[in-house]
Amino acid sequence: MGSGAGGTEDRLSRMFSALADPTRRDIVARLASGGEATVNELAEPYDVSVQAVSKHVRVLEDAGLLSRSRDAQRRPCHLEAEVLDLMTAWLERYRREAEDRYRRLDAVLEQLDRTEQEDPEIGARDRGAAS
Repeated sequence: MGSGAGGTEDRLSRMFSALADPTRRDIVARLASGGEATVNELAEPYDVSVQAVSKHVRVLEDAGLLSRSRDAQRRPCHLEAEVLDLMTAWLERYRREAEDRYRRLDAVLEQLDRTEQEDPEIGARDRGAAS
């Protein structure tokens, strides 16, 4: 993974790919709300083996979404908040762009509405052309 846009895009691809699975999204959500948990604790609500959950944790870890530390005999999983910040910043950029497009569309529609109110014949002609 390099630095710059290409490295960021590769990192984002791994993160979004890891989050494509609903079990992994749920693991991230549980860690976000509950702090840390071991693989055994994470596996409790699922109807799959601890090994299967461990594989999900490994995918999330490889994507950089979580890390594991050693606490005596425990190996708790921790959510990597700064990685979520990177994803949020990426999504926010596109959300702002979409909002800007909607604002421009609203302005065009408002102008059309004013034009129609000023000259109903133009509005009727425009509606007829759209049919």
